[in-house]
Amino acid sequence: MFIDFSIKDLIDILLVAYLLYQTYRLMKDSGSINIFIGILVFIGIWLIVSQVLEMKLLGSIFDKLVSVGVLALIILFQDDIRRFLVTLGSHKQLGRFFRFLTGNKQEKTEKADIMPIVLACMSMSKGKVGALIVIEKSVPLNDIIRTGEIINANVNQRLIENIFFKNSPLHDGAMIIRHKRIEAAGCILPVSHDLNIPKELGLRHRAAMGVSQETDALAIIVSEETGGISVAYKGQFHLRLTAEELERILTKED
Repeated sequence: MFIDFSIKDLIDILLVAYLLYQTYRLMKDSGSINIFIGILVFIGIWLIVSQVLEMKLLGSIFDKLVSVGVLALIILFQDDIRRFLVTLGSHKQLGRFFRFLTGNKQEKTEKADIMPIVLACMSMSKGKVGALIVIEKSVPLNDIIRTGEIINANVNQRLIENIFFKNSPLHDGAMIIRHKRIEAAGCILPVSHDLNIPKELGLRHRAAMGVSQETDALAIIVSEETGGISVAYKGQFHLRLTAEELERILTKED
């Protein structure tokens, strides 16, 4: 007896595996993995009660909870779902999918590409010069770029420091880095209204969190009050970073 297995079945399995992998990454990066595991446990108990043990009363209660739970899950994970759909809709995801199929890895960010950013952040940190630098990933930031001034220059330490100099007209906005070039500066970012953000963090941190929640961009913040360096990425903060920690985050492969 032979199993009827075609190319279509193989593609089906690979697509399901890819979606499960992306879901796992989404939950892990957002810190919701424990909630996700809890949901799986609940579904397992529901199936055992209603299908295996055939407990009608308890099974009907679980059925009602599941029907309402779908809406509750959408509300609970609305930020994660939005970020996932935005990222999935990016044209660069096709390249990631083909790399997943072929086993080829994405080209890593070289140390030389990010050192001007790290050195500029360390210099501004010592002088307590506020800065907000956003590095574009898969999701294009065209709408945000249009709110600022086009720079279109190579990334270098002196230019970054001059843009965020306290008397510079572009000081209060965000710098956008795209394809290893400074694309724009003085840009306006969406501000996060997440109540879980610590109250001691200012508007720059909220703007950085906002862009990291709505896109897959990475935002670097230099505090004007404390000089502390932070990163907002995938809806999470990495606070009080050293130069080595910042370099490690920027060179880390997605």
